[in-house]
Order: sequence, then structure tokens, then C-alpha cells
Amino acid sequence: MESIRWGIIGAGSIADTVAGDFAFVPQAELVAVASRDPERSRRLARKHGIPVIHRDYRALIESDGVDVVHIATTHPHHRDIALAAISAGKAVLVEKAFTVTLAGTEEVVAAATEAGVFAMEAMWTRFLPAVEAAREVVAWGRIGQVLGVQGDLCAFRPYDPTNRLWDPATGGGAVLDLGVYVVSMAQGLLGAARDVHCVGRYAPNGVESAATMNISYIGGGTAALTCGFDVHGPGRMTIFGTKGWVEIQPRFHHPTTISVHRSGVLPRIIEAKQIGRGYAHELMEVSDCLLAGQTQSATMPLADTVEVMRVLESCLKQLGRPQEEAKVEI
Repeated sequence: MESIRWGIIGAGSIADTVAGDFAFVPQAELVAVASRDPERSRRLARKHGIPVIHRDYRALIESDGVDVVHIATTHPHHRDIALAAISAGKAVLVEKAFTVTLAGTEEVVAAATEAGVFAMEAMWTRFLPAVEAAREVVAWGRIGQVLGVQGDLCAFRPYDPTNRLWDPATGGGAVLDLGVYVVSMAQGLLGAARDVHCVGRYAPNGVESAATMNISYIGGGTAALTCGFDVHGPGRMTIFGTKGWVEIQPRFHHPTTISVHRSGVLPRIIEAKQIGRGYAHELMEVSDCLLAGQTQSATMPLADTVEVMRVLESCLKQLGRPQEEAKVEI
């Protein structure tokens, strides 16, 4: 296998954005799309030169011409589509949030593990060169032991109950769309959480418009994290260590610059540009893993996805917003 053939399920904004970055991934070819809206599929196919439009999800999943399925539907639909793809022997890249419940995430992970099929959460931020540089600084011990993470991701969106970001039926709310970024970043540095405390604000329809999460970790670290649709914010992320700190410059979920600060030493600025819109790096990771016969990514392992979902579910329950996976006809 010299290249990996991709199909996208879903034809909304994230599918459109990710599809544009396939041009930067020589080992990957976007060959098919399927969605519930045929016209959206046609528009996406025309824009990105996708040769095949499937009439439904199952046709794409069962196609012999597709090796990996990028699941880009709304959050509550991820579980059933991922399970169907895995059952058909297809690798999956599942948009974040991976599912809307811990049980759903564990079900998908168990299915992929049992089948020996590759699965990964599409946490593209973990694969960006600037974030990789920050991880290297930490791994080298430049800032000592990491004991704290502080970050925010706020993206103001006018309240519109018909928009998927605000619609409870589509998993709307700040926690699953924005909180997943800050929680995943902290988890990747601090490991498993011990205690999670979450408070928030609510839109008129009861969906959380913002949330703040204070988390303590088994390894002794702590995190203070904020996300919100009802305010503007810089999107900063700071990593605190016993010998210094690292700042991932705004906006941290697609940064190009980090700064390393140590006592008695001038700050070091590291620049690392992303390819395309930044999604190419996760596409490269999945394609490289498949070409190497791997079933998980070392950078975004399934155990991390499970732990992140455990924290997100705790937050949603504390906010009075427990979620349910949707039943999807495949």
C-alpha cells in the first residue's frame, strides 16, 4: 500500500476545512464523501475534487476503495458511525469530541482494539509543530517537573438556538466544542485526573455558554481551564514547571510560536510553522500509522481519549447537562 485512501462522512464546515489540507499530504488521497444532505456532498466534492459521492454512510463504509473514514458529523452521531466503520474493517479518525459519553468512547475503543483496527481522535492540535516543540522542551526537563497548566479557549458566537453549537440535540455547548481542547492539552501533560470541579454559565435554552474547570491530577499537578462561546479571549496556554514555564502563544490550539522561560536565563522563542490550515499533520499521522501497520497513534493514544472523555463527562454532569449518544441508521 503506497498511499491511504480516505472517505469523509459529513459535509459540514469541519469536513470542508480538513478536506482542503489533503493537498499537503502526499501519502493520503481523499476519494469519497457521504452525508445526509446530497447537495452538501456535491458542493464538497466539487470544491475539493473528490471523485466519488456515496448515497449513504453504509455505501462509503463498505466501499473497497476506502481505507480510512474521517467521521465529521455532529458529536452524538460519532459512536454509531465509528462502530459501523470498525465492524467493516475500516480505520477511523473521529472528530473531537470523540463521542458525547464516556460509555460511548469506551465502546468504540473496545471495538477497535478487539478488531485490531486503527482508531484515533482528531485532536489536530497535538500534531502541530509548535505543540510538538513544547512537548520536547518538557521532555528534555528544561522547565523541571510540570505541575500546572493554565489555559483558555473562548470563541465568541452569537446565540442562535438553531446553530449546532447551541443546539442540545447536536451536542452543542462550550464543553464539547471548546473544552475538549483545553482538557486534552492538560491531560497530555499531566495525565489522569483525580478531582474535577466545573462551573458554568448558560444560554437561554439551557446549553452551557461557558465553563471553568479546576482539575487536580493523580501525579500531583493542577489545571485551571476556561472555555466559552459568550466572551472573547486570547486563547493562551501556559505550562508551569519547577524550573520555569512555557507559553504557547495565542491561539494555542493552532500556534506557531512558543516561549520558554527559566530563572536567570533570557526567554527562548521557538517558531514552528504549520502546514496548510494545520490539519495536514494529523492526516499525515494517521496515514503514516496505517502504512506502518499500527493500530494507534503514540501522540494521541486511545487511553488519552478515554481519559479526556471521562473529564468532559464529569463536567457535563456537574453542569446538569448529561449527554446521550444518538441512534444512527447506517
